[in-house]
Amino acid sequence: MKKETLEHEIKEIIISALDLEDITVDDIDSAAPLFNEGLGLDSIDALELGMALKKKYDVNFKSDKEENKEYFKSVEALANYIAKSKNITLE
Repeated sequence: MKKETLEHEIKEIIISALDLEDITVDDIDSAAPLFNEGLGLDSIDALELGMALKKKYDVNFKSDKEENKEYFKSVEALANYIAKSKNITLE
């Protein structure tokens, strides 16, 4: 699977799961932070996004895991985590 394809899917999930009406896939930089200075997401957004990603890709995020900060760092980091979890080779 192409890395860009997975990142595009994740961006679409972010937009739909969080009802970001004024943002398009092209507006989201794959390497930009999702929280604070990036998209400005908060902990509630992280929960909703985590549930949407679990539904789509069957990946798990544990609320008490420190690694979640790394997984949710950017779209790129989420794509890498999903690929690793599902044994998907990214091109």
